[in-house]
Amino acid sequence: MSPGIQYALGAMLLFGVGDLIYKRGAAAGALPHQFLMVQSWVFLPTVASYGLLTGSLAFVKGTLWGLPVGVFVLTGFYNFAHSLKSGPVSVNAPVFRLSFVITAGLAVALLGEPLTAFKIAGISLALVAVWLLLGAPAGEDAGRRENRSTLARVLIATVAVGIGNFIYKYGLRSGATPASLIVAQATVVVTCSTSLVGIVDRRIRPSRAVLRNAPLAGVAIALAFCLMVESLARGDASVMVPVAQMGFVATSLFGFLFLREPFSRRKGVGLLAALAAMASLASG
Repeated sequence: MSPGIQYALGAMLLFGVGDLIYKRGAAAGALPHQFLMVQSWVFLPTVASYGLLTGSLAFVKGTLWGLPVGVFVLTGFYNFAHSLKSGPVSVNAPVFRLSFVITAGLAVALLGEPLTAFKIAGISLALVAVWLLLGAPAGEDAGRRENRSTLARVLIATVAVGIGNFIYKYGLRSGATPASLIVAQATVVVTCSTSLVGIVDRRIRPSRAVLRNAPLAGVAIALAFCLMVESLARGDASVMVPVAQMGFVATSLFGFLFLREPFSRRKGVGLLAALAAMASLASG
């Protein structure tokens, strides 16, 4: 079992819960830019409290790596939230969490992390799982143009978050603590997301749908990031990030069970493949 895997598994579950709350907010009519703003208002004090409680809120030069992470994370989560306005969470979440492929590839290529048989098998199974979960009978989806726009946003979100998660590892290698990196990231997100709402809406007045859902998402996503970066401090990015980002397993199950999204045999096999991928990645 890879060191730090327990943190990655905890992050996986919380990311799944956060994605479900995103979908609930989108279904209730929450605007993506307002949702991210309110989420960031809760995210920042949550991670700061975590850092104070664990005694890990120490700022060093490496903490500055958290600033570009904030830009990539904001780009990613904004586009993901926007995609859920017209796309099912059981489809969009697996594509979004596919960002781990970007992170793992960069970690192997640029950080020299070993590419083991377990990692290859795990990432391959995860790709198969996503492909199966995306499968739908011909004609099932309506509005092809809208679907293309939704997919484009999910892909932008996937690449942005994949790069952001990779940069975390650079910060940790430069001596930054997990909490300090995430606080730096959150500072950028709070500033940019609040400014965006002020520019677009010309006022700061989030809707009821946002206020009902975004704070919960803020807590879940904040704790998920804390656990994921803690896992990165203990293990390879090419293992920890893939496991943490497989929250789409939980999200898809929640979507089937609570949002009554369509379930098929193919999607069931996809979930089994995802579980096999997690087991393989956990073995390192």
